[in-house]
Amino acid sequence: MVAYTSLDVSHRGPVTRLTLNRPGRRNALTHAMMLELEQVFAAVRNNPDCRVLVLRGAGGHFCAGGDLDAMADMPPRPDNDANDPLVPAYRQFGDALLALNTLPQATISIVEGSAVGGGFGMACCSDVVILHASARFGVPEPKVGFIPSQIIPFLVRRLGEGAVRDLAVTGRVIDAAEACRLGVGRHLCATAGEVDRTLDSVVEDILRLEPQALATVKDLVLACATRDDRAVLDDAAERLVGLLRRPHASLGIKAFMAKTTPPWVKG
Repeated sequence: MVAYTSLDVSHRGPVTRLTLNRPGRRNALTHAMMLELEQVFAAVRNNPDCRVLVLRGAGGHFCAGGDLDAMADMPPRPDNDANDPLVPAYRQFGDALLALNTLPQATISIVEGSAVGGGFGMACCSDVVILHASARFGVPEPKVGFIPSQIIPFLVRRLGEGAVRDLAVTGRVIDAAEACRLGVGRHLCATAGEVDRTLDSVVEDILRLEPQALATVKDLVLACATRDDRAVLDDAAERLVGLLRRPHASLGIKAFMAKTTPPWVKG
């Protein structure tokens, strides 16, 4: 099992739990932590036994964006107009977000406390977001002179251009209720117990779905943001027939008609 310095990863049956584990810094991101996240997402993608990934932060906060101490400790600018080595380092977090966004498994973020900058981005790259009443979202980076560079496309797709423009030019932080209204998450929970019950219910729903069918429909939903409608519809028809020709569809249809449980749903 891989040991991570800033993350805890555990497995229980088909569910993988990823905990951001820098509670003393509200799970703020360092470059090393971003690299570890990309490694975990790659491992999840390649794990046929994993059907759900749950992200959470330790210590009552999801993720407070980039670690300002680490960001302030910058090496000098390169001489002779050489390429700045910090550019690919920061661009890497975008690759980690792309990896999370396109996982074939279902992804759930449980957001408590701070979820600004990169934390906001990870939430917007998740399929399901469960909001605790303490959750707070925003892109406050311009207040201190920089930007949330790699999260922007994911926020715009989740919330829409208008809402993100408002947040970007004001730097305001929104509470869980407003985040729910804007579509960051659908589940708004008042207590930790309610969060846990909601998580159990969502996971139960997900595990009723046939894994390849889930991965396919998720991929087609994502494709709608970047591909022509006709191309998506053509691809969807091809993939539907491919799924129907597998024995899983026949088993699923028979189980539905007989009101029994298909084999991929564990008792």
